[in-house]
Order: sequence, then structure tokens, then C-alpha cells
Amino acid sequence: MTEAELHTLYKGVYMPSLLHPPQSLKYYEEFSFRPDDVIIATYPKSGTTWMQEIVPLIMSGGDPASVETLPNWDRVPWLEEQQACVLNLDQRPSPRMFSTHYQYNMMPPSFFEVKPKVIYIMRNPKDVFTSSFHYHGITNFLVKPGPQSEFLHKFLDGKVMFGSWFDHVKSWLNAEDKEHIMYISYEELIMDLKDSVVRISQFLEKSLDAEVIEKIADRCLFKNMKQNKMSNYSLVPREFMDQTKSEFLRKGIAGDWKNQLTGTEAEYFDAVYKDKMKDVKYKFVWD
Repeated sequence: MTEAELHTLYKGVYMPSLLHPPQSLKYYEEFSFRPDDVIIATYPKSGTTWMQEIVPLIMSGGDPASVETLPNWDRVPWLEEQQACVLNLDQRPSPRMFSTHYQYNMMPPSFFEVKPKVIYIMRNPKDVFTSSFHYHGITNFLVKPGPQSEFLHKFLDGKVMFGSWFDHVKSWLNAEDKEHIMYISYEELIMDLKDSVVRISQFLEKSLDAEVIEKIADRCLFKNMKQNKMSNYSLVPREFMDQTKSEFLRKGIAGDWKNQLTGTEAEYFDAVYKDKMKDVKYKFVWD
């Protein structure tokens, strides 16, 4: 299929047409949030799957059934995906958990009226690029990445699914009503998962004892989460995602970009990053 057939241009950003037909985009535009909803917001390949494991375990008080009985796309569904239309989300008991790859300014009217809790996860964009490059190579609903140097320019220009990483991160960092948004990075999860679980549970106003926190952190170690068939995308048919080429949950580390980018590419990336982020005051872990 051609790039034009695989992508839908929506509000200025590319979205995979197969996953985001017009009816699902309309569904999200008209979606009614509740004040106690919890939203995991990310740019793709920034730790969504990880947080879809952590948050349900926190909300369930550590009950493993919360992540063992439903695939993550049903337990914490993406509101902009076609699947959301058939899950009867308005009938789910509170508190509901959702995911989105939308930029802040793409969120629907109800979001700004109700102000639900948001956990926004960021990741070093060089590692996001590296993960995206491998991911594009195993799916049939995304444009094949082509040569790495070509994909790098597309990525830095925002001509990839869900647009520019820079625009995405800046949109959420510049959000109004920041008191209902928690900012955390993929790298923080790696550095101290237990402390991250504590901070997330406090933000979600869930009081958990030390033993439960320990169990959740252990359960959510990348090596353990990777074994959960409800989270590792092994249930996805091979014709949609061929994990014989590369695993969906690949390495779960920080700094893998050093094994991917050439010295020249890394320098170019740094130059673009410095220019695009020059006005951002937020202190990123990777800076």
C-alpha cells in the first residue's frame, strides 16, 4: 500500500488509517470524560505499554488479574483507535483508564471541561526514534521506514505517525491546569521503578503499603512484563505485526540509540533538538 493509503492526515498529523478510521476519530471528538478518569498520554514508543501495566496494578491495589485477564488495548484502550468504539466505555465503572497519543491541543472539548488526571510519559527522542524504526519494520499498517537516514529526517520533520515529537512534548509541557498532570520519564522508570510506582500511586491518590508497592514494581520490571502475553502483543496476528523480525517489547533500556545512530546522525539529531527545544524550561533526565 502507498503512504497516502496507510496514513490519514488529521488535525495536521499523520495517523495510521487502519487503526484510526473516521468513525473512531469522531468517537473521540465526542467522548465524555469523567473527573476521576485516568489518562496515559504519550508520544508513540515512549513507555505506553509499561504504564498500561503499572497503572492498572496500582488502581487494583496490586491485584495481578488486572493485567492478566485483558490485553492492554482493552484494559487501557487508546481512545482514538477503532477498538474504543466497541468497548462500551461509557458503561465501565469508575475510575476508568485510557491511553492516547494525541497532543494536548488535539484533546476533545470534554477533556478541558472535566480535567481528568493525566500521566504524561516522555522519553529521550533518540531512543524514541530507535524504537520507532524497529517498530515500523514489523507492522503492515505503517509505512516501511526505508533507509535509516531517510526515516531520521522524516522523524525529525514530524512526518511520521502522530507528528513531531517536539510538538507533542511541548504541547503537554505547556498545558494549562498542570495540577492534574503528572510528568514522568521512561528513564526515571528505569532508574528507580519502585520510587516511580510510589509517586504514581500518590498522584492517583491510591494508598498502598510497602509490600504491595514492592510487588507491583517487581511485576513491572521489563523482563517480567515481557512474559505477560496480555502485554507483549503476542496475541496480535502475524499479518499485522511480525514479531519474528523484531519483538514489540524489544530491550526496555535507555541509550540504545548509541547502537543505532551513526556519529553524524547523532550530531544532526542534537542540532535539531537544541534548536527545537531552546525555549523549553523543563529539565529532562537525558539532558
